[in-house]
Amino acid sequence: MTITDYIYSPGILVYLAGAFYIAGLITINQIVLRVLLLSGTGVYTLYYATVAATPLWEAIYVSVLIGTANVIGLTSLLARKSRWAIPRAHADLYADFPPLPPGDFRALMKLARRYTVEDECKVTQEGDPGTRLFFVISGATRLQKGDHEFIIPPNYFLGEVAFLIDQPSSATTWLAPGAEVLEWRFDDLKHKCTRSTRFKLALEAAISVDLANKVARAIGPNTIPARRPEPGQNRAPALVS
Repeated sequence: MTITDYIYSPGILVYLAGAFYIAGLITINQIVLRVLLLSGTGVYTLYYATVAATPLWEAIYVSVLIGTANVIGLTSLLARKSRWAIPRAHADLYADFPPLPPGDFRALMKLARRYTVEDECKVTQEGDPGTRLFFVISGATRLQKGDHEFIIPPNYFLGEVAFLIDQPSSATTWLAPGAEVLEWRFDDLKHKCTRSTRFKLALEAAISVDLANKVARAIGPNTIPARRPEPGQNRAPALVS
């Protein structure tokens, strides 16, 4: 058999399919990996159909099943990264929200309650165990930690320390009247994290970015002396605008 004959023989398909599989297995990108493995499966299927006088149907059937499973996984990955996954009701938040793939953002928003605070509202108490996680969409937030008090802008999580490490809240916070927030119950988030490691890692990464931003702004021109309420006074002093 000449080289030309071999190139056009079914045997070359084995090397081509193997090349696709090897390239896929050394690729980190999950989408590229699945596309390469799917290509290799397709070439193997073609080989099984042409290598003998009669197609090797059993091998073809198994290859088709493997390819179908790969297509399902690939579709799931593409859907998770597609902006079509962003829920319309919360599309206005995605650009300013801590980084999350669209699919995980959608899953997080399904667990959230979005509302506007009418009156000044305390949402966390320093030293108390937390039960809810908040994300401030708009409006100022007063944060008091020890003897220091801060006024922080929106687009921050509140209650994230208690959620991440199961420790008492690290600060007391009040929302200003008119503030718009997202609220999650810890139990709902932890249940989702238990069911999906991918979601858990994405949420923890988003909260870590938020914490880093808070540390960067912890001491600055927005820091003001703490003003503690008088004995018997339940509400915090009015927020500084």
